[in-house]
Amino acid sequence: MNEQPDRLLSGTDGVARLTALIQALDDEEQVRLTLDDGRTLEGVVAARPTLQIFRPADGEGYNALLRLEPLAGDAPPHYLWLDRVTAVLRLGSA
Repeated sequence: MNEQPDRLLSGTDGVARLTALIQALDDEEQVRLTLDDGRTLEGVVAARPTLQIFRPADGEGYNALLRLEPLAGDAPPHYLWLDRVTAVLRLGSA
């Protein structure tokens, strides 16, 4: 996927925040995510996201892309940049 995130995190605090979120998202874990706009999403983590570095013209920063599969049904997956996630609640294993 060749998408670019809207926001990049940098510095020790930004990388630590992303790393903590990545560690909370195990493969095939059912989760409820709270986003920075107050919405919540539930789904299954397709695969643990990985930290990515981006180097736009004005510097560099980090983010990670999460693929969240629906808990049930044929709905399409959600693709989310982790900088949008404010909380992860584990619901169980798929």
